[in-house]
Amino acid sequence: MIPFFKSNIVHAMRRTGVFFCAVVILLVTQSHFTLEASATQDELNQESEDRKSEPVQTNEIENWPQGPAIGAEGAILLEANTGTLLYAKNIDEKLYPASITKLMCCLVAVENCELDEVITVSQSAIDANASDGSSMGLTAGEQLTLEELLYGILINSANEGCNVVAEHIAGSIDAYVDMMNARAATLGCTGTHFVTANGLYNEDHYTTAHDMALIGVAFFSHDNLCRIASTPRYTIPETATHGEHVLHSKNKLYAGGDYEYADLVGSKTGFTNASRQTLVSCAERGGMRLVAVILKEESPLQFADTVELFEYGFNNFSMIDPDEFETGYTISNSGFFNSGTDIFGSTAPLLATAPSAGVVLPRTLTFADLSSGISYDDLSENAIAKIEYSYSGVNLGSTDIVLNPDAAVSFNFQLRNADGSSVSESSASANASDTGEGITDSPESPDSGTEAETTEEKEKIYINVYHVLFTILGIIGAIIVLFIIYKLSRGYFAHRKRLARIKRERGKIIKDRNSLRRDFRRRNSHRSSQNTDKLILKRKSDEHPTRKHSRRRPPRKRPK
Repeated sequence: MIPFFKSNIVHAMRRTGVFFCAVVILLVTQSHFTLEASATQDELNQESEDRKSEPVQTNEIENWPQGPAIGAEGAILLEANTGTLLYAKNIDEKLYPASITKLMCCLVAVENCELDEVITVSQSAIDANASDGSSMGLTAGEQLTLEELLYGILINSANEGCNVVAEHIAGSIDAYVDMMNARAATLGCTGTHFVTANGLYNEDHYTTAHDMALIGVAFFSHDNLCRIASTPRYTIPETATHGEHVLHSKNKLYAGGDYEYADLVGSKTGFTNASRQTLVSCAERGGMRLVAVILKEESPLQFADTVELFEYGFNNFSMIDPDEFETGYTISNSGFFNSGTDIFGSTAPLLATAPSAGVVLPRTLTFADLSSGISYDDLSENAIAKIEYSYSGVNLGSTDIVLNPDAAVSFNFQLRNADGSSVSESSASANASDTGEGITDSPESPDSGTEAETTEEKEKIYINVYHVLFTILGIIGAIIVLFIIYKLSRGYFAHRKRLARIKRERGKIIKDRNSLRRDFRRRNSHRSSQNTDKLILKRKSDEHPTRKHSRRRPPRKRPK
């Protein structure tokens, strides 16, 4: 028995020793990992500090306000209303976006689905999420509205929420990602490629600071998305179709955060080991709406960098109305297009400048320092041209030239049947675009029936005012040309007639003169004969002088 107990005791001691050794090794390893992780974070912080010395491209523009030195690898500050680039640092470098990808995911969602549309959570959407990724705690079979899922995506950065939305709208995550890439292309993104709907790391999933700013401008143009993206905490109450979901954001720019920003419109954070900290935010003040993007920064410096960029933008730039300063472009109020001579009966000029979003003016410059020019490219609706303002190649804003709404007038047309009875009446507004849109019909009486409305729609007359205007101008031009041709031809024929008259008068004068000569010769012909006889006698006497005295006069008889 004793040897048996001794053997068990020995085995027990051996097991205990092995256990303690394993614990010691685990503790040492954990301590080693902790020290290594701490050292790695110190190195990352040092890299961030070193990046502050990297050049800022906008600081190289002459007389441009000097932007802050920040530790982000890529950063941009963009004015959303005008597209003005206020601050640029490596804005075209391809970097990993992490969860700020969810901005595009939510943008495509609201553009293709109603907020109150009910979506069922599938098991495949949950399985597609990484186990260590952020989530909102969805379970298969739950049914939530799109708005509730957007809260989970933007506040809790719910990866499985993105998958659920993607499957519902596109049928699969891959198809939805294709929609995201296509939408990015329409926004002008040239350095972006999405592989996932939620931003989890993939070597081929990348973007640039400039592209994310363009996506941010589109995202923050939706009031519902701004409302959700500025909410720090939200609770989705339990219903018969889903459980309660308590959402809490780690974004420190929100109210109550360490970097709370009063003018914040919305914000979205992101993080993976490869991307480091990323952040896209929007703030509004003094008529300017700024979008700031931070890529590859260390926590919590992404928030500090964003606040610095916002303060730099609001303190060094202002939004002005170009109409208050512009003297180089005027729209004349004279002639055919105004006063009582206007064919439309309006005293207002036909063209006018549209209400402008404004022009961003750096505080280091004056309006006279800006360059401007007329452009006909990428015109907005109803615009026929635009005046663009820039400085050193940086676009600062523009103002559209449109058909003056004050010059609008209605045209009334009456259609009648063969027997003269009235068919319908419609009015067209002269405030129409060159696309033929915007010409509204007169309102129908409340008691009209559905059949009458259908007939009315079929018999409406739509008038394109530009076509009418150009037709009238063409007719006037043709009349002017015909008048000029008439005057020229009339002068030509009058000249020919005058020459013919002069020729006739000259012929008549010559004829009369010849007639007079003939009459004169006829009347004086006998005198000519006598003179001729005298001349002959004179010549004979000259030839025979003796004969001159041969003829004696008869003796003169003396009177008795």
